[in-house]
Amino acid sequence: MTMELLLLSNSTLPGEPFFQWTRPFVTPFLERKKRIAFVPFAATEDFLDTYVERVSPIFGEMGCETVSLHRESDPMKALDSCDVVAIGGGNSFLLLRSLYRTGLIKAIANRVKEGMPFLGWSAGSNVACPTIMTTNDMPIVEPPSLKAMHLVSFQINPHYTEATIPGHGGESRDQRIAEYLALNPQMKVVGLREGSLLHVRDGQVTLRGKEMKLFRSGADFEVIADGSVLRSDLRPVSGH
Repeated sequence: MTMELLLLSNSTLPGEPFFQWTRPFVTPFLERKKRIAFVPFAATEDFLDTYVERVSPIFGEMGCETVSLHRESDPMKALDSCDVVAIGGGNSFLLLRSLYRTGLIKAIANRVKEGMPFLGWSAGSNVACPTIMTTNDMPIVEPPSLKAMHLVSFQINPHYTEATIPGHGGESRDQRIAEYLALNPQMKVVGLREGSLLHVRDGQVTLRGKEMKLFRSGADFEVIADGSVLRSDLRPVSGH
């Protein structure tokens, strides 16, 4: 069964309404889908309902009903009744802990591998990776493991930027990724800029929105142009 994922770096660009830049990509992705299983667990408990109220009108304009799994007494059954799963952004550690506690981490991964389309942004894209070890988030809670759904073979660093704050002595994003690769040399890391996404389908990965950086251990980073088509292991596809 073919997996299809739309992995967004972020939901909203500065100065724009919520989810505006994503619409030209998400609308066709959701075409002919009627029910979205929404996973809001990257938000704190007091914000869950507000989060759903924020996304529901957006998905409604795209012709979809939002079924938030945090409101369901049987989230597994609710997941099975939907056509697509969407995991929102927020804190990756909080999200992953909730996915483990509810058992949804395996349930969602299995359904996606069976063909259910997967939409994620920010933390929602992080959990599609082998682990959440390249998140930017603070570990405000402790999940049972850092292992995630492993729907793709590489790591994503969402909201990627090489910018540094003048007068600030902390490490840059590139330095943090280099630390990760020094200890995980077998992995590849995508620096996914805001306003860009990866469309994974038919064993290929298509970059849309902006250029991205591809980091490997022991090598200089590679700049990948918008519109590039890569294999699932991020090697170039001939002719692209």
